[in-house]
Amino acid sequence: VPVLEVLIMINIDQLKNGQIGTIIEVKGGRGLVRRLESLNLRKGKKIRKLSAAPFRGPIVLEVDGCQIALGRGMAAKVMVEPL
Repeated sequence: VPVLEVLIMINIDQLKNGQIGTIIEVKGGRGLVRRLESLNLRKGKKIRKLSAAPFRGPIVLEVDGCQIALGRGMAAKVMVEPL
């Protein structure tokens, strides 16, 4: 019997504080993808959302033990699978 695996994708902005997710895809152009890769945010990477500043402020992530602040516009284009 084949098992149907459902992949839940949300953007980083929708993760709860402290929640971990794996990056599935980046919905943006080459420039955005390159910028995120320079911050070590690429497909398959596990990230943890540490906090989100109120009133549309930046989102703070932890990637490989480093903290990164990401604007909400960019964060909305990074799709993750919550773990």
